[in-house]
Amino acid sequence: MVSVVSPDAGQEAGQEAGQEAARAREVAATVTDPELPMLTLADLGVLRDVELADGTVIVTITPTYLGCPAMATMRDDLVHRLRDNGYPDVQVRVSLSPAWSSDDITAHGRRALAAHGISAPGRANRAAGPVALTLSPVRRAIACPRCGSREVELSSEFGPTACKAMYRCTACLEPFEHVKEI
Repeated sequence: MVSVVSPDAGQEAGQEAGQEAARAREVAATVTDPELPMLTLADLGVLRDVELADGTVIVTITPTYLGCPAMATMRDDLVHRLRDNGYPDVQVRVSLSPAWSSDDITAHGRRALAAHGISAPGRANRAAGPVALTLSPVRRAIACPRCGSREVELSSEFGPTACKAMYRCTACLEPFEHVKEI
């Protein structure tokens, strides 16, 4: 017996695999950051890639900075969410290149930060080659996420996490966190 395979069968299988990978990405994109739960990993810009290879979902994430303690929780949350949605075999890879930048936060993510009283980062300074280290406070042009005043003062360069600084608005007197430009 001779079987005839339609030339479109391979194309259809490829489309189905692409649709399944897209669905896996949609699921992965719903996982929230453990330190900024108003942001998904996609909005934060750390979710880099989701692919399907031989039945395994391979997710690639990038840390916001080296040594970020949230990476293990992000990995575990991705694995659990994908398994709960029908993907039994999940691998999470960490990629350091290209490095994450606060510029990777989406517009939606920036609005979500502001809606939760956290000042979103401005544009990161890009430099070719080594970046000079300075121990003096960083001057930032930011506004209070509550009242919009630009009359703010730095309380501490280090907030509850290393990626945030603490400020106080001198107009409404409210303290707020600012996600640092990286």
